[in-house]
Amino acid sequence: MKTPQDKALEQNSKAFFESLCAFVGEDSKREGIESTPKRIATSFAEMLDGYAQSPKDALGSVFEDGVCDEMIVLKKLPFYSMCEHHLLPFFGFISIGYIPDSKLVGISGLARLAEVFTHRLQIQEQLTAQIANALMSELSPKGVMVVCEARHLCLEMRGKQRQSHIITSALRGLFKKDSKTRAEFMQLLNNP
Repeated sequence: MKTPQDKALEQNSKAFFESLCAFVGEDSKREGIESTPKRIATSFAEMLDGYAQSPKDALGSVFEDGVCDEMIVLKKLPFYSMCEHHLLPFFGFISIGYIPDSKLVGISGLARLAEVFTHRLQIQEQLTAQIANALMSELSPKGVMVVCEARHLCLEMRGKQRQSHIITSALRGLFKKDSKTRAEFMQLLNNP
């Protein structure tokens, strides 16, 4: 049974798609694309479901027993997100490192936290900072570093169609203050 929101989303998707087809000179009633508005609604609902999730809930259980004071690294987690300027994908890898103080979270919690922010309309710089800020806020660790490497289809598919490889980083706490801590994280990322 469809909810009122589902019905509204389908109607809005259909109106959007018909306008887009008229703009580019396509027949929105053509057999091959007649179900496209529904597919668009479903796709965007899945790709942008991060708004309905909180960072705290995504992290899941936070542990205080067995907390270590060594760096914990999640290396090269694949991600997909949507550019807020062009509604085109950007994708790549996110690496997260943190040094616990009194709270520890499971590695799957780090992956879910990244998904909260990648499943929103984004720019890469903001995405990187949001993950770091959420970890600082929820875990109060000694430090956090997030590195995001991505290709942007808004650059590669439009205009001069240039290849892209954009890297952003966010440093908090010890990672910002101590060059040795930063170097250790980068060494761990660069080791095969």
